[in-house]
Amino acid sequence: MFDFHTDKTRYFAMQRDIAAAYVLPMLAAHLPSTRAWRVLEVGCAEAGVLKAFVDAGHTGVGIELEASRAELARNFLAADIASGKASIQTENIYDVSPKELEPQGFDAIILKDVIEHIPGQERMIPRLAEFLSPGGRIFFGFPPWMMPFGGHQQIAKSAMVSKVPWIHLLPASAYRGYVKLAGERTRIREELEDIRSTRITIERFERIVRDCDLTIDERKLWLFNPIYAEKFGIPATEQFGLLTRVPILRNFVSTAAYYVVSDSRRTDGYPHGSSTAKADNSSPTTAAALTYASVD
Repeated sequence: MFDFHTDKTRYFAMQRDIAAAYVLPMLAAHLPSTRAWRVLEVGCAEAGVLKAFVDAGHTGVGIELEASRAELARNFLAADIASGKASIQTENIYDVSPKELEPQGFDAIILKDVIEHIPGQERMIPRLAEFLSPGGRIFFGFPPWMMPFGGHQQIAKSAMVSKVPWIHLLPASAYRGYVKLAGERTRIREELEDIRSTRITIERFERIVRDCDLTIDERKLWLFNPIYAEKFGIPATEQFGLLTRVPILRNFVSTAAYYVVSDSRRTDGYPHGSSTAKADNSSPTTAAALTYASVD
């Protein structure tokens, strides 16, 4: 486990800065630049990602299943919550009515480092589309399972686990035994088991999206995840073009996958493209964010 996993203030700032530099501009290419967006984040945790959108003039609500992390989010966004720009809820997305949460639907739904933690992804992804406005977009960002640290072993205390790439690809029983031998606490062992059970690859994600009749509008695979610039000082680097087209192999050598997805069955009611990610606030709007996240 690295220092930033326990320093929540630093981790909040890291997530905010990366979202502002990479997630927001990627969505801005597909959403209107003439008004603020209604934003829904699923898995907001401490709400660093959501903060980037609020700072850009949009509005949002964070939904976080873990009460302690939701409380941290409320503390970090206290001024924005007080001004009505944001709110944090502790709920399960399956228990939330899309129309009650936002009658007009959401322009942007964000799941950053979240979908790989959620059981029943085949059910979750089409569920998210129910929250979209006409022309809205969903952003997904996740580490492919077979990348060097796709098992999230970096959360472990022992360097025998946290510093060893691809060790999570051992057979389940061997990996379980190794992690236990390394002296990891029960909670960490259980979390690593959970991540193994919900693992997702590039190919599986794209298949689920297609099976849900959703459309992939944009994809970026990263040789070096943008967050590595904040964590380790390694500049964000997109994956080489040829490797992005090689199934299976691309999972081993891509540390992050970013997607913008839409529902073509919903009428697209506004022009896309933006030279800037900053919103024009002449038309007041509302937004929301849900959350299911783990320490990554």
